[in-house]
Amino acid sequence: MSYRIVILGLSITSSWGNGHATTYRALVREMVRRGHDVLFLERDVPWYAAHRDLPHPPYGRTMLYNDLNELGDRFTGEVRQADMVMVGSFVPEGVVVGRWATEVAQGPVAFCDIDTPVTLTKLSGGDYAYLSPELIPRYDLYLSFSGGPTLERLADEYGARQVRAFLCSVDPEIYYPEQQPIEWDLGYMGTYSADRQPPLERLLLEPARRWAEGRFIVAGPQYPESVHWPDNVRRVDHLPPARHRAFYNSQRYTLNVTRQEMIRAGYSPSVRLFEAAACGTPVISDYWPGLETFFAIGQEILIARRSEDSLRYLRETPEEERRAMARRARQRVLTEHTAERRVEQLEGYLGELLSPRSAPGSGSEQGAGVRMGCPRRAADKAT
Repeated sequence: MSYRIVILGLSITSSWGNGHATTYRALVREMVRRGHDVLFLERDVPWYAAHRDLPHPPYGRTMLYNDLNELGDRFTGEVRQADMVMVGSFVPEGVVVGRWATEVAQGPVAFCDIDTPVTLTKLSGGDYAYLSPELIPRYDLYLSFSGGPTLERLADEYGARQVRAFLCSVDPEIYYPEQQPIEWDLGYMGTYSADRQPPLERLLLEPARRWAEGRFIVAGPQYPESVHWPDNVRRVDHLPPARHRAFYNSQRYTLNVTRQEMIRAGYSPSVRLFEAAACGTPVISDYWPGLETFFAIGQEILIARRSEDSLRYLRETPEEERRAMARRARQRVLTEHTAERRVEQLEGYLGELLSPRSAPGSGSEQGAGVRMGCPRRAADKAT
């Protein structure tokens, strides 16, 4: 069955400074391939206008709006007639946008949280830039980029009606193995953050200091001048998405380091994990709760807690074992974590919302961390 879907997201036209655009591009492309009519609505803001690497996406329809008045004037009809509306995290004035969508839409409205651990931190601190506690129960479906206990927390603490894991995904048409020379023993890609710097020091920079023959690379902006880079570590300040595949394919291993908010939430894989694995590059990662549900530790991913762990993997792992681990991880990602797989899941969630089984008194089952919602009532829209 095909659906009319409207997405109000942070950006699809510009991947500058955000990880949303590449996610939306892959999802919208797969939706259209599967026969859905998709309209993506994006706020026209100057920082993305100056850095649009895909100003006219070749799949679905993309429309820009300047402010909330224009959004309502031009797109109320599209939202009202949609089979499903999705409002994304970090949408400018997202609380107002969410209220408007839930009032106007006749079909179900979902909140697509690409930043769930950050969202929970903001909610706890009273920061309601794009989501507020009162708005959460108005959404028929909460799509969370974190799984595990976070799903129960969203339902139990914030009253989310139906919560489902909707993890990040990879686009296998962009991320895949390529034959090219291996230049680096270990690489890392990520914008500087104070909470990630200690593990980066421990798992990459210190091994570089202790292994002068090793070759290392760190790509990402905003690192302070106070960081001391060993001579055998190459620095790249900015790496555009078009060069990510080549970056991964030039490494024997790539390092994953996790933000503290994601570690606390658990079950929150970074898209970098899936991208590297799809390229056939083995991953050395710090540990966080739930990691073993996405990759088999020791078989599909390696865990490092100390500098010695990184050095042991880099210097002692046989080449055939390294390649075999990469093949297993790639197969796992292609089976479970592609954009096509996420769209299939979304279709299932939407089917549940539109099914009579989700109506009050239907006896629909509730799993751990999941709330099967009921359609919004007129009274809900008036609150």
